[in-house]
Amino acid sequence: MGAAVSGAKNQTTDDWQAGGKIFGGYNIDQNWAVEVGHSRFGKEDFRATAAPQFPDAQVKSSRTYIAGKYTMPVSADLSAYAKLGASYNETKTSFMSVNRTNRDTGAYAALGLQYALAPNVALVGEYERYGKKKDVGAKADVVSVGVQYGF
Repeated sequence: MGAAVSGAKNQTTDDWQAGGKIFGGYNIDQNWAVEVGHSRFGKEDFRATAAPQFPDAQVKSSRTYIAGKYTMPVSADLSAYAKLGASYNETKTSFMSVNRTNRDTGAYAALGLQYALAPNVALVGEYERYGKKKDVGAKADVVSVGVQYGF
């Protein structure tokens, strides 16, 4: 199990959006595992009209995945891994009093590194891809850095 900080470019505002990620899984053997995770990106205000300087719209995104994970040791403390699975993606936009939710499912893939800080604790960093290109909200390409604890 673990927690991370995720970052993705926001397609609507053309800047980076940070969010939190939680994940957990089960190691089948030394190399293979199954993992689930959820990333949620913060609410971001933007201007949808040329009205005064007050934002009149908001967007927020979340991503959920389930994947198989293959880990390969690089050295005593460093491992590389790849994940492949499926994702459920949700983007909510609010413009004045109109709310709209876009949902899609698609392929999920990730490449990452984990560095053992202690026998059960590792620092993880990864690049993730959640399905197809997004037109609004957080982009499908996400980077994460976090901590993982193994039982």
